[in-house]
Order: sequence, then C-alpha cells, then structure tokens
Amino acid sequence: MPERSNLAAGDTRAVLLKIYAINDGMNQLILSELDPGAWRATPPGAPGSGRTIAAVFVHLHNCRVRWLRNSAPHLKRPDPLDPHRCTMPQAAKGLERSAAACLRMLTEAFSDDPKRRVTKFIRDSWMPVWPAGTAMFAYMFSHEAHHRGQITMLAHQLGYQLPNQAGGIWWWDKLWKQGGISA
Repeated sequence: MPERSNLAAGDTRAVLLKIYAINDGMNQLILSELDPGAWRATPPGAPGSGRTIAAVFVHLHNCRVRWLRNSAPHLKRPDPLDPHRCTMPQAAKGLERSAAACLRMLTEAFSDDPKRRVTKFIRDSWMPVWPAGTAMFAYMFSHEAHHRGQITMLAHQLGYQLPNQAGGIWWWDKLWKQGGISA
C-alpha cells in the first residue's frame, strides 16, 4: 500500500476503490487454496447450528447482490447463488461478478457528479438507510473481512489447513501491486 505521506486528500476515494478491488482478491485466494473437502463439511457444534464454508461464501455474494438491488438497481448484477447447490467454481465466478458490480456501485457512490444515481446505501429493507460513500465502503469491507475470518477459522476447526499461499490475504503490498479487479 502507498505510504500515508503519498496520499493526498483527493486520492482517498481511489485508494478505497482499490482496497475494495483487493478485497475480492482475498476471497478468490482462499477459494483457490481451499481443500474441496472443506466446502460442505459440517461445522463443529450441534448439527445444523452453523453455516458451511460454502454457505458463508454464498452469503457474501448474495449480500452483494442485495446491496446492488437496493442501492444501485440501475446496474447489471449477477443472479443470487443457491447455498445448497453452489460449487466452488460457481462461487468464485459469482464473487468475481458481484465484486465488479459492487466496485461500479462504489465508484458511482464516491463520484462528485450531481447526476450520480447511487446516493444511498440500503443494506436491507429493515436496516437504516445510510448515505452512499465511505460508511458504505467501510460496512461492505468489514462485513467481508468478518466472514473471511469465519471461513479460515472453520477450515482450521474442520481440520483443513489452508496452505501458506492463503496467508497471502495479509500480504497487502503484493495484493496492492496486483491491483485486484477493474471496474
């Protein structure tokens, strides 16, 4: 990541957009390194008491689709995924598509254009509506970081070690240089 001294106030939006692009790179890295046996393994605890790793990844995608539908209905969005039928390749492709659409939504939310259409962040019909922008970004990013933590913890609890490569979700400098996805 660039040093703070290199960040002018006007660059903040661009940096946040790049961070969001990197966000899905972290998800894709975990998916690419995850043992397929962990995908639908039963979580520890009482049967039926928790989400499988598959269900958590599908939840990430489906939340993005809901945010897009509610906050940017004019943008093309992918279809939701079925947590009971979704495969790892389908999740990877769905997450890639929903990340690109969310990046377009955030780009518009950060725009100074008075004609921009993304002006509110509507997480769900029963949640308070927030102005589009930095709080929207922070919520979206922290939501995914929380669930990435769940996924890595579940894999460990289930006895599936993520290879060292998946530790790359913390190699921000490398992810920054790779640039994530583009809008």
